[in-house]
Amino acid sequence: MPCFFTDGKYMSYEFKIAFKYLFSRSKERFISVISLISVVGVATGVATLIIVIGVMSGFDHELRDRIIGTSSHILVDKLGGIDDVTPVIEGIKEVDGVVACAPFVTTQGLLLAQDQMVSVVVRGVDEDLEAQVTQVNQFIKKGTLDLKSGDNIIIGKILARKLFIKVGDQISLISAGKLKKNKLTKVRENTFSVAGIFSSEMYDYDTGVVFISLEKARVFADNPILASGISVKIKDIDAAEAVKKQIQKKLGFPYFTRTWMDLNRNLFNALKLEKTAMFVILALIVLVASLNIASSLIMLVMEKTKDIGILRAIGASTASIKIIFTVVGLSIGLIGTILGTAGGLFMAYILKTYKFISLPEDIYYINTLPVKIQTAEVVWITAAAMCITLLATFYPAYQASRLNTVEALRYE
Repeated sequence: MPCFFTDGKYMSYEFKIAFKYLFSRSKERFISVISLISVVGVATGVATLIIVIGVMSGFDHELRDRIIGTSSHILVDKLGGIDDVTPVIEGIKEVDGVVACAPFVTTQGLLLAQDQMVSVVVRGVDEDLEAQVTQVNQFIKKGTLDLKSGDNIIIGKILARKLFIKVGDQISLISAGKLKKNKLTKVRENTFSVAGIFSSEMYDYDTGVVFISLEKARVFADNPILASGISVKIKDIDAAEAVKKQIQKKLGFPYFTRTWMDLNRNLFNALKLEKTAMFVILALIVLVASLNIASSLIMLVMEKTKDIGILRAIGASTASIKIIFTVVGLSIGLIGTILGTAGGLFMAYILKTYKFISLPEDIYYINTLPVKIQTAEVVWITAAAMCITLLATFYPAYQASRLNTVEALRYE
């Protein structure tokens, strides 16, 4: 292949001509303007994709961490409740990968404080065992996780703020009546002392869940069943599905096992679908910019008709002509992709560091815009941008290679 000697290195003449067309002053400034618009369009599309996909990944990551923090990796329950948890827990612990287990009781109640009443989920736990399977101990912001001494209760930060409750206050918990043998059981009202206030940064959890001791919960629910279910913590959360199957095989029917993903499948599926849809929609920005690249290359071919004729006359092949104009188009796309990647990563860093965009907690579960940049996703975005750009160069390069030498030089 013919080469030029440049700065002590060899460069094929196709690349040398392509760079000359790209960086030298064009007779038609309009072509340069379209090329500049193409660069800006590709850069805007790539930057927007990186930021949006980073935000979607941030939501996924934040929700995953907070959900795992407030609930166990695997939940084991039984229709009607588990009347003897000891053999069940021993059986679960025999499964490879299980780290800890904790029984719990869940029931509904009405919390009465400051002449205000709200509906809450009452969760009875053993504070020592619960701290081994969830992060409830780390969530305590005020007071302590002390459920053993006296009639103590732990409530969420947002609930405490709404009802003007502080550590040490006395509140009432009212149970709902139940039908037993066609008779409504007596409604119970118990007084508890607020021992601690927790914040999980999950709005629904911080407003609708309260903790009391396992024994108090059994009495409050008027239910002799020892536990509503068993929380299980495992070594590797990504292996939750495999461990779940082993536990289910070990316990058999009528026990049911569900992972943290099973309990939140709709939420994560919605996030995944939205992430895919946003990628497709925003990729159209890059596609539009690539059409500008195609149009600028077509006009460049028209401007360089004489050059193409001369190149063909001195022996340049059709493949060489294709390479020249393909390199021009790819260079425009590459410049736009590099600028867009740098801009997207910079904006993502600003959003992640300074967190100046606030979100309503009652809608999005979290109060600031989360951003998580994953290297694999950035690589996919840049690769997709370059592939779209490459496709946009095919037709102009093909048309340039088909120009007839005689026709190109007829009027020269």
